[in-house]
This record gives sequence, C-alpha cells and structure tokens, in this order.
Amino acid sequence: MLAKATAAEAGVPCIYCSGSDFVELYVGMGAKRVRGVFDKAAKASPCVLFVDELDAVGKSREKPFRIDGGGSDESDRTLNQLLASMDGLEALEGVVVVAATNRYDVLDPALTRPGRFDRIVRVELPDAEGREKIMKVSG
Repeated sequence: MLAKATAAEAGVPCIYCSGSDFVELYVGMGAKRVRGVFDKAAKASPCVLFVDELDAVGKSREKPFRIDGGGSDESDRTLNQLLASMDGLEALEGVVVVAATNRYDVLDPALTRPGRFDRIVRVELPDAEGREKIMKVSG
C-alpha cells in the first residue's frame, strides 16, 4: 500500500512483482523474469516498481543463511540480474524501486549497500483504528 500511495502521490504508475515470481527451477528463467519486469518498468517510466517478498530472491549468499554455504547457480544468477538491473550500465532512469520483506536480516549485503535498498522503513502492525482506516482506503 505504501508503494501504491507513493506512486499515486507522484502521479505515476506502480508496477508490482513478488520476489517469489523470480524463483525458478529452470536455468536462466529467474534472471529472464527479472529482466522482463525491469523492461516493463522502463517502458512505463517514470514509475514505482514494487518488489514484495524481496527475501525470496535476495537471501544472503553467505553462511549462516544458506545451509550449504551458498546459493544454487540459478538463485545466484537471478540475484545478480536483480543487482545489475538496479545499477551500473543497466540502471533505469525514472524508475524508483521499492521492496518489502519481513526478513531484512537475511538479505544479501549487496542488496543493502548504498544506492540499492539502503533505507529501512519499519511498518508496525496497525491498531484497530488503523485497520479500519486501511479497510476504507483499500475497499
């Protein structure tokens, strides 16, 4: 809702995707899906690109968050594509990328370095009055 509200305030579209949308068993498909959503955002620019469940694609490649000490080649490729799409030569002008996770502590350090997801906004559970207001806005 925060990403949608941000986009609405700026008068731009909000593109939604989930980190789990990028998790794929087949080689190359996760990275291809990342490229696809960033291409869609580039065409809609200026816009807000919201990635929900960032931890699904952005878990740390270091111990202790990976049992085997590292990710699969496919998960690494997908994460690397996400990182490349956010900056460097493939950076998108006019696209603000916002993400949500309940597990900030397990994110790969490359995702949380300056210029990427380097701001944390904690959203606490609403009280009864807050829930009522949310229902009025989203209903």
